[in-house]
Amino acid sequence: MVTVTLLNSSRYLLPNSVAKGLNTAEASRLLRECGRNEIRREATRPLWRVFLEQFRSPMIGLLLVACAVSALMGEHADAIAIGAIVVLNAIVGFAQEFKAEQALMALRSLTAPRARVLRDGIPVVLPASEIVPGDVLLLEAGDIVAADARLTEAHSLATNEAPLTGESVPVDKSIRPTPAGTPLAQRTDQVFMGTAVARGTGTAVVSATGMSTELGHIAHLLASAEETETPLQQRLARVMRTLLLACAGIVLLVALLGLLRGQDWLLVLRSSISLAVAAMPEGLPAVITIALALGVRRMATRHALVRRLQAVETLGSATVVCTDKTGTLTSGIMEVREVWGPDKDAVLWTAAACCDAALGADGEGGTGDPTELALLRAAAARGIRREDIERERPLLAKQPFDSERKRMSILRADGVLCVKGAPEVLLPLCVKEAEGVSAAVAEMASRGLRVLAVARGSGPDEERLELLGLVGMADPPRPGVVEAVAAARAAGVRTVMITGDHPATALAIGRELGIAREGEAPDGLIHARVTAEEKLRIVRAWKEQGEVVAMTGDGVNDAPALREAHIGIAMGRTGTEVTREVADIVLTDDNFATIVEAIREGRAIYENIRKTLVYRLAGNACELMVMFAATLVGLPLPLLPLQLLWINLMTDSLPALAVVMDPARSELLKDPPRSPSEPMLGKPQWRTILLVGTLEAAVVLGVFLWADPSANLERARSLAFSTLVFAELLRSFAARSPTLIFWEVGAFTNKVLLGVITVFVLLQVGLYEIPAVRELFGLAPLGREEWALVLALGLIPVTALEMAKLMRRWLHV
Repeated sequence: MVTVTLLNSSRYLLPNSVAKGLNTAEASRLLRECGRNEIRREATRPLWRVFLEQFRSPMIGLLLVACAVSALMGEHADAIAIGAIVVLNAIVGFAQEFKAEQALMALRSLTAPRARVLRDGIPVVLPASEIVPGDVLLLEAGDIVAADARLTEAHSLATNEAPLTGESVPVDKSIRPTPAGTPLAQRTDQVFMGTAVARGTGTAVVSATGMSTELGHIAHLLASAEETETPLQQRLARVMRTLLLACAGIVLLVALLGLLRGQDWLLVLRSSISLAVAAMPEGLPAVITIALALGVRRMATRHALVRRLQAVETLGSATVVCTDKTGTLTSGIMEVREVWGPDKDAVLWTAAACCDAALGADGEGGTGDPTELALLRAAAARGIRREDIERERPLLAKQPFDSERKRMSILRADGVLCVKGAPEVLLPLCVKEAEGVSAAVAEMASRGLRVLAVARGSGPDEERLELLGLVGMADPPRPGVVEAVAAARAAGVRTVMITGDHPATALAIGRELGIAREGEAPDGLIHARVTAEEKLRIVRAWKEQGEVVAMTGDGVNDAPALREAHIGIAMGRTGTEVTREVADIVLTDDNFATIVEAIREGRAIYENIRKTLVYRLAGNACELMVMFAATLVGLPLPLLPLQLLWINLMTDSLPALAVVMDPARSELLKDPPRSPSEPMLGKPQWRTILLVGTLEAAVVLGVFLWADPSANLERARSLAFSTLVFAELLRSFAARSPTLIFWEVGAFTNKVLLGVITVFVLLQVGLYEIPAVRELFGLAPLGREEWALVLALGLIPVTALEMAKLMRRWLHV
């Protein structure tokens, strides 16, 4: 009997010989005991609960309060609009919950739909889901491996394991057993579910199926990885909680004071509702959503597709970018970097004559092993074409490469034997070792190059060969990546390279890219031979240190880490469907330089959102102070609820959107990253909000009292109303920068804002010119002198802000 040890440590007794495979009865029994060979879905929460959980955030609570206030006031259109925003937010959040489910479904699609196995001694094709431990897989080039299996035969067999390990070249396989505990990338006697056969043929006995496979293990990790709230979500939640508490406290205080003073409860209710309307920044979520959407549009033009709006800003908060090497930092295509030997043309001619691969018609692409394609491209650059070699000196015999021999030989019609292979195998077969060859091999390897020796001989025997030289190959850095890594470093963002490649290769590429500097220890910035579980641990370790982590990847083994990171970035060209489903952002050009541009965009969005918050909340603070002060001292309401809604619409919506559209500062990437603990609104921002709110409130209350509301309440309200509108509209120009004055920012760099202000000034004046509208808003007509007064008073806050900027600059504070 043959005993096959499964990855889940259970054991099954199988027939004496694997030559016949399982019999039908035994296969049926094992299918019942082990289950189907599928990546199972994890248990999920009921859909109704997932949907209801979307209403728990403070921002949604704020919107619900605003909706209730509008309904109480009879503003049914506003209530419906706000309710629609609430539902839309819930639907978007609900959709996000299915990302993990979609990722697991994508994992299932990686498994082979059908597989060739031996049953009852006969090769048959079965659905992959019916494969069981003990089945004998029949493998050939192009197959997707249906389950984890141990090889019993291997003929020039190599598999592409990049989805599982990140290894950039096919892995040669053999039947020689590897010790227990060998890392996944070095288990050359096994093949794994979801990987592809790159070349050769083989047979293998299935050792694990379904969730017991390495792919199943990754599915477990993917389910255990937790999606983290983005920094923007966390900061906005804190701001919303603060606003809710402050608003609720002030409204309750005013209501209590009114009732204690014996005011009519309807008047108290109206005053409280007016205060709530004044305090509520109803359009704030919409402004933030549009700001993020604009960033999404700009990033799309830079080859980055955003699947989650908050991801745009989160990338701007990143302090660490963990990135795969192959295809992201490097081109993903092997190239000859160096040829060593006295006659380089002879080296490349012989290497090209010892290849099975074929270049495409344009000299690029092609079919075959990536190493051989690299050799053919280098030869073609010197005018050496494999087609000419085949025509002039046809092939007579071939000994293919395999992991045991570690070399390949082709005998040509002129009797010349062309040989290429590992230097440690080929050099002992040469008549004499060329001077300095061992030192050259060591020096090339130290730079992370993959070294091949090239030799020739006479006749079919691989003996008494003549060494022609060495070829050093590597996966070169992508254009622009070195500069991008340097830009990220200047921006205070650490680049961490995580790869399945050999440590020497990883270190050499890391130093070439500037991730680790020559002579310095990499200090956790370079990780080689990394498994999916280790990638997950690396991301978690950075998060535990308080870093905001972005993670890039293309393979299945990257998916758990992408989901665990604050922001997951998938490769659009080479990435698997699993990583694209998990990711927040998909790079259509697979280029690390695109990530750095996205960091710039994310920082600009955050900066614009913060400016908009300060602008809007200062206006809300002014309205709150005006209404609170008037109620507190027993004055008539300076502003009616409908007027407050108009102010919020006029001064808080489109002007705020125009501010959020400001272009990014050119020096933005020179700033250090924000601390993850830094609040969206710190002391400087709250100080500005309170000071500006107080100044505007003083101006508005001043003109209200000057106009003598006891004599003509409508006129006093009209002056206070338009003064506040003009002050807010004009202050938007100062809101564009906390340090630069209006003309330094550029008067015409935000033409949308200029247009919005012009239109809204005309609309404000128009309210007073149409009798029906004027009556609806409770306004009195204003003369030219009164309009001039309104304009002059409206200029006071913006002038004070610009003067304060100059004073701080002169005083260096």
